[in-house]
Amino acid sequence: MKRALLVGIDTYDAFDALSGCVNDVVATAPLLARNDDGLPNFDCQILANARQGVGRDRLRQAVTKLLAPGADVALLYAAGHGIERNGEVVLATTDGTPQTPGIGMPEILAAAAHSTVREVILILDCCFSGAVAQVPQMASDAAVLRPGIAILTASRNDQPAAETVERRGLFSTMLCDGLAGGAADVLGKVTIGGLYAYLSECFGPWDQRPMLKANIEREHELRRCPSAVPLANIRRLPLLFPTPDHEFLLDPSYEPDALPPHPENERIFAILQQCRSAKLLVPIGTEHLYFAAMESRSCQLTPLGRHYRHMAEKGWL
Repeated sequence: MKRALLVGIDTYDAFDALSGCVNDVVATAPLLARNDDGLPNFDCQILANARQGVGRDRLRQAVTKLLAPGADVALLYAAGHGIERNGEVVLATTDGTPQTPGIGMPEILAAAAHSTVREVILILDCCFSGAVAQVPQMASDAAVLRPGIAILTASRNDQPAAETVERRGLFSTMLCDGLAGGAADVLGKVTIGGLYAYLSECFGPWDQRPMLKANIEREHELRRCPSAVPLANIRRLPLLFPTPDHEFLLDPSYEPDALPPHPENERIFAILQQCRSAKLLVPIGTEHLYFAAMESRSCQLTPLGRHYRHMAEKGWL
């Protein structure tokens, strides 16, 4: 069972209003709720209301329910004001005051640490969010997280998080693109590590910098998108390439336009073309598989292709 709580807070009693947080939740929720093929993914609950706002008690109760027993994975996505207090970040709530802005992330992390939910993922689009999980007493950026927790933040601990002219968070806009497939691997899986790698390339050296802090043994699949190569075809890589450095010899019979036709070789060539597009293999001595076939040249696996061949050979796919 997978739960997700999506929090977006635009209105505040004591702080300037924001314009994109509720919009971010509206855009992110369907991407988490369903995989690309329409199958259910996270069971999402939304806590975002531009008129009534989100108070401390309401947010605290929602987080408690998110981390309650019964789920295998819990994801908290929060967009709103982040207030820095004594080296820690506080998620500001509508009823927050300058003295008590909202709920501190140490409180949420403590709840996660004591939760029976094995995998907890926090995605924060708020200012100074990189301070989450730091230990100020150590006078460093050191973080202590219990196993199974991953935190992806929009910025470092000394940076604001920008909004766009389209009334969206800049980080969340890129996050949605990553969930929609930009951060997917060859198999179509979007993980927290893949999202971070994707997002880190979306921002330049003068921009806010996303951060990832994690203590995990495996990366949980956040969303499933179309695979670049069907899984059944990746499983054939050890058969087509008996060794990692094997050079697969082609000839004109693999090319569909060549005569006489050779259906089996043409089916294999279609698989090789898919792998070429996914950067799993390259032709040798030419840029295109078509010329490799017509000139009876070979192709070989790339390092990425050898990686997937290895997983297929081990039976991990």
